[in-house]
Parts: sequence; structure tokens; C-alpha cells
Amino acid sequence: MIKKSLLLLNHIKVSPQKIQRAISIFADPDEILKIGSKSLKEKLLFKDYEIEKFLSTKKSQEIEKELEMVEKEGVEIIDIFSQDYPPLLKEITFAPAVLYVKGKKEVLRQICFAIVGSRIPTIYGLSMAERFSFSLASLGIVIVSGLARGIDTQAHRSALKGGKTIAVLGSGLLNIYPKENSKLAYKISEEGALVSEFPLFEPPLRENFPRRNRIISGLSKGVLVVEASTKSGALITARYACEQNREVFALPGQANSPLSKGTNFLIREGAKLVESIEDVLEELNLNIEVKVNKDKEGLSLSPQERRILEAISEKGVYLEELILKTGLSFDMINKAVVSLRLKGLIKERAPLYFVRTVNL
Repeated sequence: MIKKSLLLLNHIKVSPQKIQRAISIFADPDEILKIGSKSLKEKLLFKDYEIEKFLSTKKSQEIEKELEMVEKEGVEIIDIFSQDYPPLLKEITFAPAVLYVKGKKEVLRQICFAIVGSRIPTIYGLSMAERFSFSLASLGIVIVSGLARGIDTQAHRSALKGGKTIAVLGSGLLNIYPKENSKLAYKISEEGALVSEFPLFEPPLRENFPRRNRIISGLSKGVLVVEASTKSGALITARYACEQNREVFALPGQANSPLSKGTNFLIREGAKLVESIEDVLEELNLNIEVKVNKDKEGLSLSPQERRILEAISEKGVYLEELILKTGLSFDMINKAVVSLRLKGLIKERAPLYFVRTVNL
């Protein structure tokens, strides 16, 4: 049963710090509903306007209406006392007291990894976001991102092709932002989960997004920043990850590219430079092996996989060259390459550069 007190405090936008204080003072947070203005001010350090909002909202039917809408829309509210609350997220300082979840709530408790980056990425950034998201999702890792334009969108779409993904919103679940991602949000809710700490119809206010970012990192074992300028919100997510003792990864980029300034800065500050998914798996010690099988005899290869394997030399080949050599689409090659890597027949020596590990 959801604690209505936590829902009320969250609804009127009391800070996570004050909600945490309330939880620490009262054995049962719903005791807060019984106290008056004086205790709210002295015990919980509420300001006058917060007391006024608390008391007026308690008297109104706002929370009951919200609960009715939650049931109608197939949304579930998970508070911090619930067994369904994500264990990793619960570890962070000032964890959200309540989460609105639409979709498969069980993914919140699975191994998660965040991929974030620029809203205006380069083709290189998009291709790398696609490769890492699809490859990791294919291994059963849930990809977490923020449903923003650019890298986030690419991460979600690619993850859905290989597995599951979680989108953490800076708005309410019934106020999807950006609007052009509404269909994507629906697909995510079918195969993964949409998550927000904000009430259902909360608009995408600017101040919501830094708070949203702490949840992205908090759910995840690590965070990969694909491309980012020095002012990118992805760097806020990386900072939260550091504070939460999560691993931070970054893709290196060209020194003269504005979208590489942020990632190169992270690498200088100690973020793990990554070039392949093996770098991520090794650093996180996830016990997920990219299986090596040097004996190609008896392996079941699709016609596309065999075609690609024959096009890759032992010296190596870039993805663009593979497309030209085989005439296959990017999506088809991407799926086949992941499969060949899992079978141990090829390796990614550098970003989008593959070598064959067996003799034909």
C-alpha cells in the first residue's frame, strides 16, 4: 500500500532532503498527516508556503484523483518502502520517495546501464550509441536513458531491438516530452518501463531535469557518456554517478569537436575510456562473458553472418567498408556483428573496426 503522506509531499514538491528528514523522524510516514503547522515547521523545517500547500492539498481531493488516474492509465506507484523499489536507487543520497512506473516494473531490479549524451549528436555519436545500446541489451543488460532527443532517443530505440530499456522522464508520465517521442515511449512501456518521480501531468520544467538525471545514474551500475559539450546535461548525470559511486565511461572524440569537449574532460578527470562493450563488461565485472568459440565447425551461422565473416579480414575492417563489401543494411550488419562477437568469431579492436579471430 502506497504511503499517502509520501505521495502528498512529493505532489507539492517538497525537496527530497526534507522528505528524507520526515522518513527518518517518523517510524510510519503517514503520521505526518496527523500533525499540525507547528510540528511541520519545527520538526520538518517546512517553510510557511510549504505548510500552506501541505494543509490545503491534504484537505482537497487531489491525491485521490491522482490515484484514480494512476489506476485508469495502468501506472503503478512504488514508494521507497516497497519491495519493488530498485535496490541500487535506494542506496543513493536523497533517493526519490515515490516512483511512477508504467510498464514492466521488474526491469527496475535487473542489471541496468545508462547511456546518455548530446541532444544534437553527430553521425558518429548516433552510430556508437546504437552499437553500445544494442550490444549490451542483447546481453540482457537493461539500458537506461532520459528519452531526450539525440543520443537518448538512439539508445532507447537500439536497446529495444536487442532487449529492454528504461526511460526516466523529467515530466509526468502522462505528459511525454519531447512530444515526438510519444510512440517511442509507448514501445518502451510495452517492453521495458517509463519512470518518473513527478506527478502524472507534471510539465517538463527546466529544474526537473537535473533531478531526473540522479535517477538515471542511480538505477545503473555505470554511465556511458557518448558525446557531450561542456554544458551538456549528460555531464550532470556523470557527476551524480561519481557521487553515487557508479562507474563513469566516456567515448573519446576529436579534439576540435565541441561535442567531444565534455567526454574528453571526463576522461581527463578519470572516466574510463571505452572503445568496445568488452571495456564496459570488464570494468563492471558483470560476469557476462562474450563467449569465444574458435571452432567454427558446427556453429549455426545465418547467410548474413557468414557473408559478413567472409568480408572481415584478420587485419580488420571498418563498418563502412563492411556495408560496401556486403551490400547489407546497417541494421542487418549491426545484428549480425553482435551475434558473431558473442560466438567469438570476431572482435572489435577499435570503435566500429572489426577483426576476424578464426581462419576460414
